[in-house]
Amino acid sequence: MSKHTKHINLERRNNDNFASNEISILGTNCNNISDLVSKVSSKLSNYKLAYFDASHAKQVQENKVSEFVFHHEGNVQITTTGKVNKFQQRLDFAQFDCVLINGNHYQGAKQILVLDAVKEASVLKRLEQLDNIQFIVKLKEDIEYFSFLEEKYPAIKSKACYAIDNLDGISNHIRTLIQEKRAPVKGLVLVGGKSTRMGTDKAELNYFGKPQKEIARELLENSNLETYYSVEDSSENSEEISDKFLNLGPFGGICSAFQRDPNAAWFVLATDVPFVNDKIIQLLLKHRNPSKVATAIKGRNKEFVEPLITIYEPKAYPILLQYLAQGYSCPRKMLINSDVEIVEIEDDFIRNINTPEAFEDAKKEIQELK
Repeated sequence: MSKHTKHINLERRNNDNFASNEISILGTNCNNISDLVSKVSSKLSNYKLAYFDASHAKQVQENKVSEFVFHHEGNVQITTTGKVNKFQQRLDFAQFDCVLINGNHYQGAKQILVLDAVKEASVLKRLEQLDNIQFIVKLKEDIEYFSFLEEKYPAIKSKACYAIDNLDGISNHIRTLIQEKRAPVKGLVLVGGKSTRMGTDKAELNYFGKPQKEIARELLENSNLETYYSVEDSSENSEEISDKFLNLGPFGGICSAFQRDPNAAWFVLATDVPFVNDKIIQLLLKHRNPSKVATAIKGRNKEFVEPLITIYEPKAYPILLQYLAQGYSCPRKMLINSDVEIVEIEDDFIRNINTPEAFEDAKKEIQELK
């Protein structure tokens, strides 16, 4: 007899306790930890980092109102009535490449252990939390490993070890841990459009001797991307992702791809841009910036980016859903109002072909270019 389940078994984001990538620092006092975080963050300023700590105030009056204080330079200070909740924190931290945690207060999925003789008893108390030590930091050069650490983790001395002032070594190691979490890129060819102005399915138009959807897929597969067709119907084809967000056009196709795999970045390509070629695909991949929400193409003389020639990072998914919750289903609107890496190219390469007349002109031009 099959086991009854209440909920659909959705694919989940590979989260740690509070974020998709987190590292707690423990073993020394909070001032040393926050100072180390501050110095490392300066060296890793090209990444989006967050620091998760606890208030050290003895008494805190319960907030009756959440305060949001904005600075004209873009900084915001938030004091809320909320409490720590791992599901809320995963949303709050979804846009960060790595969250550094004060391990004296909260347990992180990965740990950096600072050896500080004064805190030996504190480390012993948290010994069970040290289940995934990445590397060691020595507060003083002559400090010895605590005997209980060697007993619990016989191989601990083989782990990388840095002096507290070796900021380059510590920062480079954290950089490696960030890059290890870099999402793979998959391809998504959008073929589910209504093609109202064209009068026939744009995905089936023949510019190069075969349907354009096949050309678009080959462009992505030429860059070794596992590629799928985004379709409207409930297909069982393993090469297709059927639309789970109905009647939302490309927006629904992108969200459906993320529902299929929320741990991948998705290179989205439309079928009505026949002048996009291998060089453009390679250019976008070369300039991909996983720290941003997306990496998008923009024509040099265009005002806005092209949402359907774009690499969407996993961090784009919750933002898309937030826009949907507000009643918006335009991926361009999300990109315009988010932190996006923009790659500019000549306008001619990203012309949208939407009418029979434009199709005939484009096909003639393509034949002449051969």
